[in-house]
Amino acid sequence: MKHNQLLLSVRIASIFLLLNVIQGCVKTKITEKPNILFLFSDDQRADALGAAGNPYIKTPNIDRLAQSGIRFTNAYVMGSNRGAVCAPSRAMLMSGKSLFHVYDKLDGITTMPKYFSRFGYETFGTGKWHNNANTFEASFQKGKNVFIGGMCDHFNVPCRNLGQDGKLSEPITKGYSADIFAEAAIDFINEYARNKKDHPFFCYVAFTAPHDPRSPRENYIGMYPDESIPVPGNFKGLHPFEFDNLNIRDETLCPWPRTPELIQASLADYYSMISHVDDKVGEIIETLKKNGLYENTIIIYSSDNGLAIGSHGLLGKQNLYEHSTKVPLILSGPGIPKKDVTDALVYLFDVFPGLCDLSNLPAPEGIDGKDIAPVIKGKSDKVRNSLYTAYRNTARAVRTKDWKLIRYPQRDYSQLFNLKEDPLEINNLAANPKYKSKVAEMMGLLEKWHTTTNDTATLKPAIILPLEYDYTKLKQTIDPRQPEYVLNRFFKNVNRKEISKVTEH
Repeated sequence: MKHNQLLLSVRIASIFLLLNVIQGCVKTKITEKPNILFLFSDDQRADALGAAGNPYIKTPNIDRLAQSGIRFTNAYVMGSNRGAVCAPSRAMLMSGKSLFHVYDKLDGITTMPKYFSRFGYETFGTGKWHNNANTFEASFQKGKNVFIGGMCDHFNVPCRNLGQDGKLSEPITKGYSADIFAEAAIDFINEYARNKKDHPFFCYVAFTAPHDPRSPRENYIGMYPDESIPVPGNFKGLHPFEFDNLNIRDETLCPWPRTPELIQASLADYYSMISHVDDKVGEIIETLKKNGLYENTIIIYSSDNGLAIGSHGLLGKQNLYEHSTKVPLILSGPGIPKKDVTDALVYLFDVFPGLCDLSNLPAPEGIDGKDIAPVIKGKSDKVRNSLYTAYRNTARAVRTKDWKLIRYPQRDYSQLFNLKEDPLEINNLAANPKYKSKVAEMMGLLEKWHTTTNDTATLKPAIILPLEYDYTKLKQTIDPRQPEYVLNRFFKNVNRKEISKVTEH
């Protein structure tokens, strides 16, 4: 009898010991640092996403990501000091600094991947890096199929690999862009899993799509018939006034005035390229799942800036309308609630401190970004009360929850929009006497932001330029990097000899 009681006691003690071990393992699993997978598209409008309520585009994998996490409906890039908006946008993202504290330079900056590596993260990058080769080398431990530059032929991407010496190799041409970048990320994840690493990873995948040339891979051409895509609700044939160089490269990607047919064709190819990216996102996420890494990986999906594509008579991102400054932003993973949506006003450079918080890392010093984790965790419903955007020295904007003022100092002209009632920014209320006090209020807020951000542009120039312009006097120079597919689709009536002359330069 005593022997049986002793045996029973030993068994009970063994069970308790086993439970404690299991509990300890679970606790260790929960508290370990999460992996980071950052998926970044190029020139994707915030509304070019099924999850954003767009019924004309198919993005099931990104939509599922939104369902499993939180989607920010008011995420912005702060703007740009140059026409190539992507360069400062990516510099702000990687540095956590605002436009006037980093511009497009990352030399000597502790970037987000470099900061994560200080806490044991293995860092890997693939895809577009628009901020010089040396800063990629300083930021990542590993890299494959890295494109140094702003844009390229999607079928012939000059790719570099990061060697063991920490230097990028000479470029070798590969294609198609979305495929080779996803392949590099998948290879990295598989290798990481095979090596059974006991430290987390930071994987950055920067697609060059849907940036032009808008030339989808062959099997994606015609995925969206042109006539099935409606033009934007704020479509115009021409922008109603001149505020900067309306002949900048992005604006020459189809003739003036814009026609509904041209914009529908542009959107059809644009959506096809986004759906291609979505397919690749699905493959990368599936690779995480197959390797048992999905549950402990924070996944971020975003883009560097938006794009007009017919909105307000524009094609590019060189403006401060919502379609060009607002970007998709989705986070999913451990510690992040599911099926959540927030309208908090955030910048893309707020992601850096937010990811540090979610990864239990110390807050980085010397940055301008604000932590978005309290909003994600449900501890707050906002990050800031207003935000400020800028384009070169020609446009400044400030927005609050419901109102937005765009100021063009060199033209002494303002636009006031009630975003709650007019999200497409169609009805300019600035000249309406009824809103005089609102204009003054928003202008005061804009001037305050101008000072606190160390903006160097003057809000009161000595010379005022005219608003009026004649689009027929804008000499359209076709970008020589546009492939035959684009030329045939959008420039059927253009003299090919003239195109050849341009290409030779």
